[in-house]
Amino acid sequence: MAYDPKNPMKDRITDIGPRHYKEFMPPVIKKNFGKWLYHEILEPGVLMHKAESGDEVYTVRIGASRLMSVELIRDAMKIADKHCGGYIRWTTRNNMELMVDDKSKLQPLIDDIKKNPMFPIGGTGAGVTSIIHTQGWVHCHTPAIDASGIVKSVMDELFEYFQSMKLPAQVRVAMACCLNMCGAVHCSDIAILGFHRKPPFVQHEVISKICELPLAIAACPTGAIKPATVDGHKSVSVNGERCMFCGNCYTMCPAMPLMDAEGDCVVIMMGGKISNRISAPKFSKVVIPALPSNPPRWPEVVAAVKNILEVYAKNANKYERIGEWAERIGWERVFEKCNIPFNVKTIDDYTLAYNTLRTTTQFKFT
Repeated sequence: MAYDPKNPMKDRITDIGPRHYKEFMPPVIKKNFGKWLYHEILEPGVLMHKAESGDEVYTVRIGASRLMSVELIRDAMKIADKHCGGYIRWTTRNNMELMVDDKSKLQPLIDDIKKNPMFPIGGTGAGVTSIIHTQGWVHCHTPAIDASGIVKSVMDELFEYFQSMKLPAQVRVAMACCLNMCGAVHCSDIAILGFHRKPPFVQHEVISKICELPLAIAACPTGAIKPATVDGHKSVSVNGERCMFCGNCYTMCPAMPLMDAEGDCVVIMMGGKISNRISAPKFSKVVIPALPSNPPRWPEVVAAVKNILEVYAKNANKYERIGEWAERIGWERVFEKCNIPFNVKTIDDYTLAYNTLRTTTQFKFT
């Protein structure tokens, strides 16, 4: 079958891959796609979008978890079927949104949502939205820490900020359970990162039997793995000084486990954002290099995140994101106000970061 650029849809196979996203849009969204005038936040978790045509869409945002049971999804579907014509959407930060096209339908929708305690309304405006996070121990084999457990523990403490809009600006919290960072920890206001601090342990006696050694060697992004013979077994050696603890080798070879109860820790980062508003997008910076990973409630991590958020809320100007606040008063003063020790592993700690490494002598000393 030859492709005809003048008629690209001819003989096209359409059942491969995802269906077009417009098939899943509510009719009012599809009708006014790209033609919206403005939006307002009527109350925490409730938005109104106005279109050029005069149409209005009322959206109720519900906090959701990264991993959901079938039963919980079915409960959400029942509400969507009853009030929203069967349409529902998930945001990029793990919220569910239900939309109606008439204000008279809004309150009945809210009333039904509030009947289910698993569906908290909020996450809009100058507050904390649902925490985006990675797979964790549930599905992934390289994490240094759990994801869902830490997120639940942190959100239990920050929940009042999810259902209100009393912060200076929106705060996006992210969580990644290893430095491969499937989550958005590199560009979030506050970020939680699991970190391995020890190189992989090589099981020399079995590695050549269950692994393809060239794949394990090639998987290393820093060239830390080399072929070796140990006690007569074909194996590999790991250069600990070059290892960046990413776990790529373990992905290719289960005889190179990386997880370690004592070495694995939690890193706290802050100051990142994607928005262009007020200032350019920013990368997150390391502020706490290592906190202990203490399941099931991770008290040290929870306390650190809550402390940063509340110090920011007390000191920042209106509309100022965390990174903008830090740059205005100086990162040195942020550490002072948050009572966080400063050391050589914070802020810019990676030697190859030529674009972001601080190279001037200009500091805002207190």
